[in-house]
Amino acid sequence: MAHRLLVRRIWTLSAKDIRCLPASAAASSFSTSSLQSAATRASFLSPSRSLPCSLPHTSHREVSFNVQDHEDFTVRVIKSDLPVLVDFHAQWCGPCKILGPRLEKAIAKQKGRVTMAKVDIDDHTDLAIEYGVSAVPTVIAIRGGDVVDHFVGIKDDDELDSFVGKVIGQ
Repeated sequence: MAHRLLVRRIWTLSAKDIRCLPASAAASSFSTSSLQSAATRASFLSPSRSLPCSLPHTSHREVSFNVQDHEDFTVRVIKSDLPVLVDFHAQWCGPCKILGPRLEKAIAKQKGRVTMAKVDIDDHTDLAIEYGVSAVPTVIAIRGGDVVDHFVGIKDDDELDSFVGKVIGQ
């Protein structure tokens, strides 16, 4: 997941600088001739061959994200306009591996009205201590920077749907 986030950030930053490769240059770039001039090899970099400024993309929010550090938590959870369910988990925790996908499924049903932050307690012990996490999995609901609800342990799909609905005010 962190790899996907890194790739997305790199893509977003570099997409404006990408230049189109014309068909003639694309065909010649695969030739093995060493006599190809530098001007021909660099022709695809000319400003007249740039992509449009706005690349087409679908506008949708990710259902969940991994918290990178305390600052990331503050920006993406505490200051979020949406309610955020914070899933405190650990890699070695069996019930966490079961709850995570179930929780993501329950959140996906809400179609962007709530999001989920994943916090690995081994990587972010400070956040676990700050929010009083003593067992995993622990899920804390935060709305407007305030904790509004929480639960510890695993729940079935109906209980998760009910919890998520309560958090968003349904």
